[in-house]
Amino acid sequence: MPKARTAPDMWMIGAVLLIMAAGLVMVYSSSAVLALREYGDAFYYLKRQLLFAALGIGMMIFMAGTDYRVWKKYALAVLVVCFALLVIVLIPGVGVVRGGARSWLGIGSFGIQPSEFMKLAMIIFMAKYLSDRQKEIAVFTRGLLPPLAIMGCAFGLIMLQPDLGSGAVMVGATMLIIYAAGARLLHLGALAGIGAAGLVGLIIAEPYRMKRITGFLDPWQDPLGSGYQIIQSLYAIGPGGLIGLGLGESRQKYSYLPEPQTDFIFSIWAEELGFIGGTALILLFLVLIWRGLRTAITAPDTFGSLLAVGITGIIAVQVFINIGVVIGLLPVTGITLPLVSYGGSSLTLLLTALGILLNISRYSR
Repeated sequence: MPKARTAPDMWMIGAVLLIMAAGLVMVYSSSAVLALREYGDAFYYLKRQLLFAALGIGMMIFMAGTDYRVWKKYALAVLVVCFALLVIVLIPGVGVVRGGARSWLGIGSFGIQPSEFMKLAMIIFMAKYLSDRQKEIAVFTRGLLPPLAIMGCAFGLIMLQPDLGSGAVMVGATMLIIYAAGARLLHLGALAGIGAAGLVGLIIAEPYRMKRITGFLDPWQDPLGSGYQIIQSLYAIGPGGLIGLGLGESRQKYSYLPEPQTDFIFSIWAEELGFIGGTALILLFLVLIWRGLRTAITAPDTFGSLLAVGITGIIAVQVFINIGVVIGLLPVTGITLPLVSYGGSSLTLLLTALGILLNISRYSR
């Protein structure tokens, strides 16, 4: 293995810090009214986000200085621990229910989401498993079926919470790794068909998911029910126009748009900063994804390459789904915008993963 470079990818660091700094400003702007009403402190969400941002940056710096190949050794152990957490969170009285899903472990207002940990653990394990079995990946039963079974078990536990958003991100990033590892397109096409059929089944099985689909197709059919979120989101984006209403001048954050600081923070962003501001944020994400893929291409070994693909995939899939939802291109799912939305577990774990990606970039050819 070549020696590490003196510095990680500075383009990637710059994109991460710019997105996160802008996200902190927007967390305050979007949540101040809600925080003042619920907690009597307009800075409530910002202060907590700053705490998790500091913790996350510390983890990113630590991981950027830790040889990424260490994770290959502990990949299975990390995966087993995360599976255990997914089981524990389902136990009544232990797992905390928030937003209709039993997906949190913690005390009071502080908690962690095991599904967030599982996303990173699954990526690390898949990178190890597939890098060790490159010659078998083209054979369905020996190379492709075992990792799919492991991913399916994790997805099933996440759906028992239920948390379709986190499960979808994990599956999407994992499939990108499997594709990058050399899986046959015929196999992946067949799996896509089976997955689509399974998704339809999951939607039909739960009435609230079916309402989300009908609300997506025609939100005005139920403007105060299933279509409410997307209608209010579009009411935020539309008036933003080219340059926006101005930072802090959002109207929809006054108890009209649900979850303005988490799932629909991009709506407030577009309302206050307009098309230009929204485009600038998307360009920053594209820079981050570009540098992640470049790191994957230039990584010195297969494990590092697949791990970089998976981490970049988590960001890309999550950004695509979140922005797709808030502009009405996808049905509503509970997915945050990476590095921007309020959320301790998501921010800390994502910065940790980016630290690993930065370490891989130090070995780039």
